[in-house]
Amino acid sequence: MKPSNTLILLSALLYIDASTEWPTHTVCKEDKLEIHYKSCDPQQDFAFSIDRCSDVASHTFNIRAAMVLRHNIKELYAKIDLLINGKTVLTYSETLCAPGHIKLIFCGKKKGEHLYYEGPVTLGIKEIPQGDYTISAKLTNEDHVTVACADFTVRNDLDY
Repeated sequence: MKPSNTLILLSALLYIDASTEWPTHTVCKEDKLEIHYKSCDPQQDFAFSIDRCSDVASHTFNIRAAMVLRHNIKELYAKIDLLINGKTVLTYSETLCAPGHIKLIFCGKKKGEHLYYEGPVTLGIKEIPQGDYTISAKLTNEDHVTVACADFTVRNDLDY
């Protein structure tokens, strides 16, 4: 390899390694509802989308999510925080995968496998709160290692 090519490759690798934040992705943006997300896992970004922004206002809507697993999922735990003005106002946690307690089709997947989900999600709430806020979601496995992590920012001006 030519020295100039080696220098370019080394510079690119150092730049990628020095980057500490993933880009902010737009999930949807309509007149009165806007949702963005950013991976908070410094080592991995992921793909996430919904069919239509307006579907989120109904409590069930279709999503697509994909990533390559960096860790096994024998057990999987979700922790979701609702933050308003940087302060946590609500915390929710749930076991998604555990022996005898399997809620998701990808429970048991191994490191390096592709994780892909396309289908309905039900929020379990009747209305999305109005205002500007952040939803912080973190999935960890049985070793307390982050499997996926994201901060969603929501701006909702919908009138119900």
